[in-house]
Amino acid sequence: MAENARDIADALRKRIRSGELAPGVRLPGEPALVKSYGVAKETARRALMLLVSEGLAVRRKGSGTYVREFQPIRRVANRRLAQEGWGTGRSIWSSDVGERPMQVTDLRVYEAPAPTDVARALDLTEGTPVIVRDRLFTVEGEPVQAAVSYLPADLVRESPIAQEDTGPGGTYARLAELGVKPVRFIEELRSRMPSQEESERLRLADGTPVVEIYRTALTAQDMPVEVNRMLLDAGAYVMEYHITG
Repeated sequence: MAENARDIADALRKRIRSGELAPGVRLPGEPALVKSYGVAKETARRALMLLVSEGLAVRRKGSGTYVREFQPIRRVANRRLAQEGWGTGRSIWSSDVGERPMQVTDLRVYEAPAPTDVARALDLTEGTPVIVRDRLFTVEGEPVQAAVSYLPADLVRESPIAQEDTGPGGTYARLAELGVKPVRFIEELRSRMPSQEESERLRLADGTPVVEIYRTALTAQDMPVEVNRMLLDAGAYVMEYHITG
């Protein structure tokens, strides 16, 4: 008999990863788990929620818990930021999702005073105007990432970066045209629980964490030209890094 929710989740996870429980299949419900494992209903509920929080399952109100059909996005930071991608007019996202349908929604582009942390990262005086690009990315209809980019307004105000459509290659290609091509990137990652507003925007199940990434883009002269704050559905991503010694 399983002693706790994690034991049950481990057993179900193995069945999912082996293919015994295929994508879209309904998982055993709480009554079935109570009967099979001899545990309390609350323990069975927590076991299912563990799988939901890991991105392996989804709950459908009034129907049950199902193996998630959405395949995780493999985010290869080294590859997605390479100049041979955006420098040839391709979207950074194309390296992540390939041919999977991707959309940018809730896009807002505006000018505002730089917040304290952004001003510090961009070597600006607090309150200096920045162009803000706030958007939501969906893949196969599911919101997977919210992102807010900040760029010095005096640098990009007259460029397509200040418009909704930045053109082929996106923001980094336009920065290159302005003579401030990004050649180095710094990313800081941390995992945390989202706020209520963040959960609603990403349509996260209860208990699902997010991965927060702060990326700073720098030129060959180490001039910071963009700060991008990204919030990822932790259950929708696999992070991959290629490191050479």
